Amino acid sequence: MPGIMVVGTTSHAGKSLITAAICRILVRQGHRVTPFKGQNMALNSYVTASGGEIGFAQAFQAWAARVEPEVVMNPVLLKPQGNMTSQVILRGKAVGVTNARQYYEDYFEPGWAAIKECLSELSERFDYIVCEGAGSPAEVNLKHRDMTNMRVAKHLNAPTILVVDIDRGGCFAQVIGTLMILEPDERALVKGIVVNKFRGQRDLFDSGVEWLEQETGIPVLGVIPWMDDLFPSEDSLDLMERRGRKKTADMTIAVIRLPRISNFTDFDPLEAEPSVAVKYVGMNDDLGHPDAVILPGSKTTIPDLRQLQASGLAQQIQDYAAAGGTVLGICGGFQMMGRSINDPQGLEGNAGQFDGLGLLPFQTVMEGEKVVRQRQVTTAYPQAELAMAGYEIHLGRSERLLDEGFEDLFDDATLGVVNQSQSLWGSYLHGIFDNGIWRRMWLNQVRQKQDLHLLPATQPNYAEQRDLLIDRLADHMTEYMDLGPAISI
Repeated sequence: MPGIMVVGTTSHAGKSLITAAICRILVRQGHRVTPFKGQNMALNSYVTASGGEIGFAQAFQAWAARVEPEVVMNPVLLKPQGNMTSQVILRGKAVGVTNARQYYEDYFEPGWAAIKECLSELSERFDYIVCEGAGSPAEVNLKHRDMTNMRVAKHLNAPTILVVDIDRGGCFAQVIGTLMILEPDERALVKGIVVNKFRGQRDLFDSGVEWLEQETGIPVLGVIPWMDDLFPSEDSLDLMERRGRKKTADMTIAVIRLPRISNFTDFDPLEAEPSVAVKYVGMNDDLGHPDAVILPGSKTTIPDLRQLQASGLAQQIQDYAAAGGTVLGICGGFQMMGRSINDPQGLEGNAGQFDGLGLLPFQTVMEGEKVVRQRQVTTAYPQAELAMAGYEIHLGRSERLLDEGFEDLFDDATLGVVNQSQSLWGSYLHGIFDNGIWRRMWLNQVRQKQDLHLLPATQPNYAEQRDLLIDRLADHMTEYMDLGPAISI
């Protein structure tokens, strides 16, 4: 099978972005390319056209390859949900909840079977399958049941690129240690090393490159300088690295960093707005005085709601809303803003009914199957009739209560509401800010309340901005990385 494998010495080494860059580089050369990650553990997910759920990073890589995301690109997705358990998504569909021990007992064989089936299917349609590993391929306690790294590389007999994050220090030991732990047949597949996230004067690292090549016998394909662009990430650890970097920002949007925050890729379009500073506010932080507050999605809405209330941050949000501040809830955040959440079966822990923030006239019941689907809807808010696209991923059904101060946000009344003053918003629609004109209208509605100048409303959808970002990424990687010594293209 025509595979290329990208593994890392650690998590956050940059595997996802290098995989995306390779996809775009190969596509530019006229090849048919697909990304692949056998097993992914992430809370940022995407809904494919078929209604299946995959890791958002694989959707991003598919866009880099200029193909539509499909469930075969990520056959196994694990979504952590607390108490050392995860929801298991197999070929796009939720099939159960398990802990680590049970997972390997119950899902290793069907998971590996699905991975092989998907690889076989993709090999019939594409010239290259660019595979991303997970974490490190050298975890000695996990290697015998690792479905993502060298097991895939060996199955494909794929030339493998080892990525090391030099910014965190210890890159030489990481490379040597990783290669020492790999089995001889695994190490033989490693055809190149990429040193990523380099800061400083490049020529001072020449001796380091020479040492790595001499000690390993493996060529260093590139030393990639640090990029300041913000790209989609797979887990909330990345939020700790996001700082206010924009001097052009004249408004602040506070996103509540819930303990089990999910799909915070919803806010990448806001990060891309020059006038907006996105500030993530944790449970022990003070809300401050932002221009707007967003309650994001959560993998476990009720436990996160209770922690929000116990921390006192919920009361700060309620006081902020009572003073006329703009609050928007998406998915789990939308459910939290309602009057109550009832979980009669204990799907998210203890069974019972729990008070919400009381900001929206909704009550939610956690029951039935998980809703996973793409959506095409229209809205008349903030001010003009617009067609919009997005996707739903949620457990629970929200029922509107009688309240004359609110209007349906979309032509589907189950999808969201807004109050008459347009200060309280709630929606199940992920990707809402990807819609460029709506995003600018919503921002202008907030800016008008704060006496800030209005932005031009004509704005492309974020998909266009994202594609330019991928092109810049591929240009950057092409300048500093030569795949030739490792891969026959």
